[in-house]
Amino acid sequence: MDGTDCRIPRPRECVADVIVALDYPSADEALTMVERLGPPATFYKVGLELYTRGGPSFVESLATLGKRVFLDLKLHDIPNTVAGAVRSASALGVDLLTVHTAGGPAMLEAAADASGRQMRVLGVTLLTSLTPDELEVVWGREIRSIREEVGRLTDLAVACDLDGVVASALEASWIRNRVEHDFLVVTPGIRREGADPGDQRRVATPADAVSAGADYLVIGRPITRADDPVAALTALLAELSEGGPSEA
Repeated sequence: MDGTDCRIPRPRECVADVIVALDYPSADEALTMVERLGPPATFYKVGLELYTRGGPSFVESLATLGKRVFLDLKLHDIPNTVAGAVRSASALGVDLLTVHTAGGPAMLEAAADASGRQMRVLGVTLLTSLTPDELEVVWGREIRSIREEVGRLTDLAVACDLDGVVASALEASWIRNRVEHDFLVVTPGIRREGADPGDQRRVATPADAVSAGADYLVIGRPITRADDPVAALTALLAELSEGGPSEA
């Protein structure tokens, strides 16, 4: 670890950390990128594809390299099963873990209870790939506002003692105004100005996400698929530290 304690209460110097998403089909490819990015990249997201391939040993390999881990499994199952998975993730030394807020109060409370003091559990609100029309199909009712739906799920996460939520930067400032106590907001769907949004629908620039109150920016392809990933990461970190787009 980097020696900075980002547990509750969370110090302000940890605000707007970058989490590099390792969206690779194999552990070898992912570790090659970790080695290439080097010390400036301290926090990595491991999602379903990579975890299914690499398993717990890959998470442990990141910890051995001194990296922090955001295990983005979006757990959604019966409370007892989710609680067991949360305990297993905590034992691996994971820093952040996701569960779906749609799993309901009993599941969320079980996840919070099982997390221990060394890992923080985040509730996934609405995937940034979802459009309002798609959400209406999923929920089977009219959706008046994405922000309203995210707020409803955020309230549930707060009531169930989760440590934060995953939401797009477009809802981050609204969450900040809604939740008074120390609460993490982790934002995927980050793209630099003019970049291809890919399969994301609700996107924002890094600077806009920070201004909205995001604690962590989850960024994958703009870094890992860049012609020069190190330069892309360097430019991004400069943009965040300077409060605007860098010249790199």
